[in-house]
Amino acid sequence: MAGVFDLVIKGGTIVNQDGVAAGDIGIAAGRITRLGDIPSGQAAEVFDASGLHILPGVIDSHVHFREPGSERKEDLESGSRAAVLGGVTAVFDMPNTAPLTVDGASLADKIARATGRMHCDFAFYIGATRENTADLSRLEALPGVAGVKVFMGASTGNLLIEDDPSIQAVLTNIRRRASFHSEDEERLRARAGLREEGRPHSHGIWRDAEAALLATKRLIALARRTGRRVHVLHVSTAEEMAFLAEHRDVASVEVTPHHLTLIAPEIYDRIGNRAQMNPPIRDAGHVEALWEGVRQGVADTVGSDHAPHLLEEKAKPYPSSPSGMPGVQTLLPVMLDHVHRGRLSLPRLVDLTSHGPARIYGIAGKGRIAAGYDADLSLVDLGATREITDEWSASRCGWTPYAGMRVTGWPAATIIRGTIVMRDGELARANIGQPVRFLEALPRA
Repeated sequence: MAGVFDLVIKGGTIVNQDGVAAGDIGIAAGRITRLGDIPSGQAAEVFDASGLHILPGVIDSHVHFREPGSERKEDLESGSRAAVLGGVTAVFDMPNTAPLTVDGASLADKIARATGRMHCDFAFYIGATRENTADLSRLEALPGVAGVKVFMGASTGNLLIEDDPSIQAVLTNIRRRASFHSEDEERLRARAGLREEGRPHSHGIWRDAEAALLATKRLIALARRTGRRVHVLHVSTAEEMAFLAEHRDVASVEVTPHHLTLIAPEIYDRIGNRAQMNPPIRDAGHVEALWEGVRQGVADTVGSDHAPHLLEEKAKPYPSSPSGMPGVQTLLPVMLDHVHRGRLSLPRLVDLTSHGPARIYGIAGKGRIAAGYDADLSLVDLGATREITDEWSASRCGWTPYAGMRVTGWPAATIIRGTIVMRDGELARANIGQPVRFLEALPRA
């Protein structure tokens, strides 16, 4: 029976919807075809996963890979290299590039750029503008589209849609779940004078918790008025988490590793402008409330919000310095360390990084270890202790806010559609990325 499987992963511990248990995984033609005890002789190749835990492929549904327009900071190749080195098998890239990803031509350009260059699978958001609102129902159904992204704050130009009538028009014209950056632009404009020159600590005073809550309350009211589903990105406040827990029928929730891990004001004291993010890193009370939201099942997904800037840009005096930090490569190590410290279970991490994205975005054939699904797998060593360093970072920006942090739990291999892409910290196969498929945008027969 030799050659029944292209690859068999043997000796590992599978973490999936039915629990945590030892088992083998048989893979053929890029898909999982069998789970159980599989003889080695049936495989063209055997991966010895002894001592490793096998997770469904980690999906980072929130990255900014900066291409086109800012490739000096990151591009689709370097960002996806960082992703697979960190155990990530698929990424969804945001539309605030130059040109913006707001129409069929700009989407096609991104897919063409990604094909043959990206190391992981990919999808792209369509940015909502006042000009493309009427076309969104067509655009969101195109192959390779993760959904519509709306910036209620923290953006400029065409991608900023801050008023209720325009947001309602977007929601009325779409069918899929839309993703939102939820900060109240009017409040941000009114409070801009609270920024202190050279003091990034004031970032959270300017972009306060009320700015986030105001926008989120408006968004939920509009979602109910239009009968649409919304995904609230990078929730950072106790007030939002409590409010969103009451509106789970229309709203899903993303949290980020940095909002769960980094704490103000200490992080500003330590790394200064490198900690500047939108929405901001907040104090310990908000961090604990986010963890309570994770424990209570309010959080649906973890996204890195990978948004790299060069160090010379970050070194500009605040508030001239840009907001954003890299995170795709550290998403899994940082969250595995939280598992090690008892803040969440390994199955709950899988829910946030695999099952959750598949459920919220309607991903076809990914997010589970199950027969018929894509053989996307993140293999991790729960006992490995490593120090995160700038030198380890594969991002073009060359730094990480977690430099010097020792974590327990580390990605050992990344397998995408049955191909071993990363093993033992080295890229094993390059440029195999393909567009992710979505249930609400599958081609008709």
